[in-house]
Amino acid sequence: MNASTPASDPKNRGITMRQMHRPASATALLALTSVFLVGLTASADAAPAKKKYHFKLAAVTAKEGVKKDVAKEATPRVEAQVKKAFETNPQLVAIGDGAPDPDTAAGAYRKFLTRKGVAAAYLVTVEITDASIEIVPEDRKPNTQRVVVHVGVHFLGENIPGRTMGFTGDGSATIKQEIGMKVRDKDREYTWDQAAEAAVADAMTTVFKQLAVPQKKQ
Repeated sequence: MNASTPASDPKNRGITMRQMHRPASATALLALTSVFLVGLTASADAAPAKKKYHFKLAAVTAKEGVKKDVAKEATPRVEAQVKKAFETNPQLVAIGDGAPDPDTAAGAYRKFLTRKGVAAAYLVTVEITDASIEIVPEDRKPNTQRVVVHVGVHFLGENIPGRTMGFTGDGSATIKQEIGMKVRDKDREYTWDQAAEAAVADAMTTVFKQLAVPQKKQ
């Protein structure tokens, strides 16, 4: 007879059980993998959150050596990019109204910052240390030239309250924008904006590297 072996046959049951159960070594490997993944998740959860700061812009000025006409063109562009950086950086927060006067109530101001979850506040002065703009012919492309803008900035942050030294940061950038034979106002403005944004971002990177270093106890 060619009938199939009944399911109740011991041999058939043995084959079925071997197919249903994982080998002990595979079960152990799965358990170890689970422990490893849980460990990774715990490590990620344990990573300390980045500190929050409050930056208040005092002024944006141009160094004496920067040409006056260039400074006039560069200063509002740099100031706009600094304000944008202060508003959009995830580590910087606004503290809003209601803060005690740091000059007359320093202790209360510090407690206010602590309640807001702010590690420190700084009054920031930005100096344009170097700025230039050139219109350069593009020899390899007829009827084409480039706007070349360079910007260098220096950040100085003073502690609020107290006006003691908090941090410094330097940044610079050079942007080259290809244009036609006519230099339009929007070409100049766009190139200034790009150079200012890159220089400010460069300086901010330096600033946050300094702030991340644990402060020595006095």
